[in-house]
Amino acid sequence: MDYKLLISKISGHYKKDLPFVVFSFPESNRLVAFLQKSEQLHTVDNLTENGFVFAPFDYKNSSFFIPENDSENLECEFIKSDIEITPIAVSSDIEEKNRYIKLLNKTIEVFKRQNANKIVISRKKDFLLKDFSIEKLAESLFSAYPTAFRYIWYHPKTGLWCGATPETLVQIENNSFKTMALAGTQPFLNKASVFWGLKELEEQQLVTDSIIDSLQRVTSVLKVSNPHTHQAGSLLHLRTDITGVLKNGKATLTTITTALHPTPAVCGSPKKFAKEFILENEGYNREFYTGFLGPIFENGQSASLMVNLRCMKIEGDIAHIFVGGGITLGSQPQEEWNETQNKMQTMLQVLKPML
Repeated sequence: MDYKLLISKISGHYKKDLPFVVFSFPESNRLVAFLQKSEQLHTVDNLTENGFVFAPFDYKNSSFFIPENDSENLECEFIKSDIEITPIAVSSDIEEKNRYIKLLNKTIEVFKRQNANKIVISRKKDFLLKDFSIEKLAESLFSAYPTAFRYIWYHPKTGLWCGATPETLVQIENNSFKTMALAGTQPFLNKASVFWGLKELEEQQLVTDSIIDSLQRVTSVLKVSNPHTHQAGSLLHLRTDITGVLKNGKATLTTITTALHPTPAVCGSPKKFAKEFILENEGYNREFYTGFLGPIFENGQSASLMVNLRCMKIEGDIAHIFVGGGITLGSQPQEEWNETQNKMQTMLQVLKPML
């Protein structure tokens, strides 16, 4: 199918208030779209149906879903436009900054009293849009970040979400799986040598150890790579690749997803303690930010589920951009604030034609 026709059909769907999702895998110039034929809200408890799942951060074994069998399924090649990535100034609201730093200080104090290692603290910031359109959003999003998993999701019950995430929750092909530990962030400065400090290295090891621990009971083989630098748009992260084989008869896409989500990279460690702290103290509803999403094929035997990072929700002429960072005992609140300011650039580049 022709790209312009596909985007035109998606735009028409959006104007009719009908659910859809369009997405592209990392390093792919192919778009895949599911245009749901009805406005019905589908949910799934077991990840065994073909379609696209969209789950919140506070996942309780039920997810929003666009089923393949209730959708028009379209594909096309996409020729990306040249997008110049230039930093966009982000205003720093002093009250917002003080509130966030106060929460970071409270979080750091917790580590001195509790047996916790890491808690991910996030916030959202609103940006006013001019002349928003699905066409502009798609052109910008799918062109700007070819190495990320890019998506636009819409359902009248969830609103319009989009993102370019660098983090895999889990990929499954029959009994084989891949996941990753992703932690540490610094701006990409076009220099040959990249230095990671002790705080980032320790945080990365925490994330890796926690994921391995979560997977022990559902895997029969587990292989872990050395950490390496991973570029995601204008940011660099530390990444460890984890691969293996699921236990026969004991592990499914549902069980491994439940074991992994939410990862220490978006929640913390220990998971239960960190999640409770976030829900009680963050002061806003993350909704689908740091949830997971992705296509499911072959009744759950094949899937690519991603962590919903570098994302935003668009309501009318307002874009809500979500950002966060992993806090440990060694965190410096001012540096953590600066990191969240930098992380906004990913979605701001997408919005550039509409700001």
